[in-house]
Amino acid sequence: MAAEQQTSELLLTSAGYVSSFPAPGLRKTVRHITGHDAAGKGIFLATDCGDHHRIIGNEQAIANIIYSTKETPIELNDDVDLKYAKENEPGLHVHNGSVCRMIDFGPNVLSPMHRAVSLDYGIVIEGEFKLILDSGEERIMRQGDVSVQRASAHQWHNITGNGTLPGRMMWVLLDCKPVLVDGKPLKEELNELKPYYEGR
Repeated sequence: MAAEQQTSELLLTSAGYVSSFPAPGLRKTVRHITGHDAAGKGIFLATDCGDHHRIIGNEQAIANIIYSTKETPIELNDDVDLKYAKENEPGLHVHNGSVCRMIDFGPNVLSPMHRAVSLDYGIVIEGEFKLILDSGEERIMRQGDVSVQRASAHQWHNITGNGTLPGRMMWVLLDCKPVLVDGKPLKEELNELKPYYEGR
């Protein structure tokens, strides 16, 4: 079945399931941020659950921004990166920077077709997901499996427990140079995700 034929009814699945982080049935993950003391020894600066959480859809999923940066190489001196990450909730990806994003999905939730013009490492943390491309090709990903998305349009379908359980994935998105297909640059496609990412 071609990706565009995937039923839109699944976009409404598990409405009202997620109202806060973590999603019901998934453990509360913790973020540890390190730094240095005056002698250059490593220390823990923060232990928390991230600075930015955003409900997606009709309470069907929640995004937890683990960290984001605005430049490459990253400036770590004077806590420049810490201030940026705390004060700025990123869009889908950051121009010249990076985003580490964790998303908890309600049971059987299917994301809209979307494209980030970036290089994305996607890791299944808990559960089982179907990765669907706009060509209609698809792959099943299980806990620990990794996808390397090279600016392709795609959907994620949480099929954990045959669609009866929540699932969790994490992505690291890195900015890339313009991607050309037949001489034309690919553009970011958000579709129904537009309200959650555009303008940041």
